Amino acid sequence: MAQTPLIINAAISGSLSKNVMPNLPKDAEDIGRMAVEVAQAGASIVHIHAKDDDGEHTGEVEYFRRAMDYVRDAGCDVVINLTTSFSASSTDDWETRFGPVTLSPELASYDAGTMNFGDHVFSNTPAFLRDLAKKMQEYQVKPEIEVFDTAQIGNAVRIAEEGLIDDPLYMQFVLGVHGGAPATAKQLVHLVESIPPGTIWSVAGIGRHQLPMDALAILMGGHARTGLEDNWYYEKGRLATNRQLVERLAGLAKTFGREVATPAQAREILGIG
Repeated sequence: MAQTPLIINAAISGSLSKNVMPNLPKDAEDIGRMAVEVAQAGASIVHIHAKDDDGEHTGEVEYFRRAMDYVRDAGCDVVINLTTSFSASSTDDWETRFGPVTLSPELASYDAGTMNFGDHVFSNTPAFLRDLAKKMQEYQVKPEIEVFDTAQIGNAVRIAEEGLIDDPLYMQFVLGVHGGAPATAKQLVHLVESIPPGTIWSVAGIGRHQLPMDALAILMGGHARTGLEDNWYYEKGRLATNRQLVERLAGLAKTFGREVATPAQAREILGIG
C-alpha cells in the first residue's frame, strides 16, 4: 500500500532574537518571506513565532498578522501554523497566549502538559488546556498537539474525549528537549504505539537529532518537522538556512520513495477545511 504523502512542517523562526543566529528572520515581513521560500522548497506547513521590528520574539497579535498577510498577499497557500507559547519561563498570561488563535490560522500549537523545559517550568495546566481548546474551536483552528513525553498523549486524549478537540488528532512529537523525552528510535516507536488509532503524527528532533528523527518519520509513515527553530546546522560547523533544511528533507523523502505533500494534500490528511 502506498504511503500517505509526507507533510513537511517548517518551523522557521522560533523564540530567540534575530541576533543569536544570522539566518533567523529579522521581522514579521522577513518571516513571511521565509515562509514563501520554504513553501516553494516543499514545505506544506509553516510554523511561526512572531518577531517585532527589532527582531525580538513577541506575542503581540499584530506581528503575527503582518507575517500572515505577507504570505497570503504573495499568493502562497502554505498552511499557516501559529505558536501559542512564547517562552518556557513566561507562560501564565492566558489571554496573550490565546491571541494568535483569534487570527484563525488553520493550525496552532497546543502544548499538551506542564513540564521542565531546560531550567524553566513550561506551564500548561489542565484548566489552561481546556480553555485553549475551546478558543481554538471558537475560531476554527485545528490544534497541533505538541507532545514532549508520553504522559502528554493522555492529557490530550482526555480533553478530546470531552469533545474539545476534533478528530483526527494531530500530534507533533518534540524530542530531545532537556526535560522531555529523548530523541531516539526506541522512544519514537513507543510514542507512535501509544497514540489512538487514526491519529496523524509528526516528529521534531532538536539539534543534531533533527535529521535522524525526520528520516525515521519518512520510513515509518509519519510526518516531519524541520527548520531553524529546532536546529541551526546543516552539518557540523556549517550553519543552515530554512530553505536548505526543507530542500534536504524533501530530497530525502524522494530518495526513500515518499511523495511530498502539497498544502492541499496536507489539508486533506489533517482534516482541515
